[in-house]
Amino acid sequence: MASSAQELTLIGLCDGELDSKRHQSSYLTNKVGGQPDWLPVISRQSPRCARCGAPLAHVVQVYCPLEASPYHRNLHLFACPGAECSGGPECWRVLRSQCLEAVAAAQIPSRPVPAQEAPLSATDWCDTADDWGMEEGDDGWGGVKDSQVQEKAAAPEAKAASETDVSSQLQDLSLGDSQEEDVPVLRPFFISVVEESDLGGEEDDLRHAQELLREYERREGVAVRELEGSEGGGGEEKYEKMKARHGDAVFSRFMKKISHCPQQILRYCRGGKPLFISEPPSNMAQVVSACGSCGGSRTFELQLMPSLVSVLQKKDAGAGSELEFGTVLVYTCTNSCWTAGSGSAVEEFCFVQTDPDQQLFK
Repeated sequence: MASSAQELTLIGLCDGELDSKRHQSSYLTNKVGGQPDWLPVISRQSPRCARCGAPLAHVVQVYCPLEASPYHRNLHLFACPGAECSGGPECWRVLRSQCLEAVAAAQIPSRPVPAQEAPLSATDWCDTADDWGMEEGDDGWGGVKDSQVQEKAAAPEAKAASETDVSSQLQDLSLGDSQEEDVPVLRPFFISVVEESDLGGEEDDLRHAQELLREYERREGVAVRELEGSEGGGGEEKYEKMKARHGDAVFSRFMKKISHCPQQILRYCRGGKPLFISEPPSNMAQVVSACGSCGGSRTFELQLMPSLVSVLQKKDAGAGSELEFGTVLVYTCTNSCWTAGSGSAVEEFCFVQTDPDQQLFK
């Protein structure tokens, strides 16, 4: 997705649970938890915690191609659910992967796709998008199989040896799974989306009423008492009390911004302004490192929100994960650089802020 000049912000909401018996997710699916669905040319990645070395849990998958780009594009966020690591920036990783649409399209016939399904184009995640890939078709694990198929596709004899290839791939996949049995898996949920501008709310109604009032005053030449948030000024008073209680103007602005939709779990606005939950470092521009692949600058793309914490639950246990955070901000290469033919994801930058009042979201 490419945010327009108006800095269109998309709000991600937790939708229904992704039941693997009914839904087969793919790289086109936007979701919380579950196993990551890699693009066809990307080999499966198994990131580990930089602090304790344990395998990281897959937290969020976002399908986010850019406007006028020939690439499918995904972001995968991983985190360590260990109690000692929760919230630490070194315990988070974000991986960006890309694949030419033409290459992905060439791979699709080799996989069983429901007849009613059609692959999304990059524009489906741009200005005309209504959701974030909530399709039920496509394969869920394409990474290992499809990357191997692509490598073999260059040889004329690849099709003739397809049965042997499939057998060896299944064997490799089985071995890979046995080595990753200790990878924590979170319950998977679909992510649905709305434009923030569509949320509206009382604040917008109040602003419109005040504009009408000022227009009336100008037209009639009279002064009328300024409208307040509610009878007796309750709306403004509530905000002031919150501000006074926390003594943190940044946190107060954060709370006010999300008040129309406190259940939001993700905000997406590539090239826009992040919503900090606490005062960011004064040298934030220097904190965000350059792209490790091309050396270019990075730009803000999305952030995870506090309400996501209560959604993150281990798949095989009723208890929630140990993950605790206020917001996780993701910065990606401004040019979204990519090496043609690459089979490895590019690591991007995460900035983690703890929540000064986590209990408000539980």
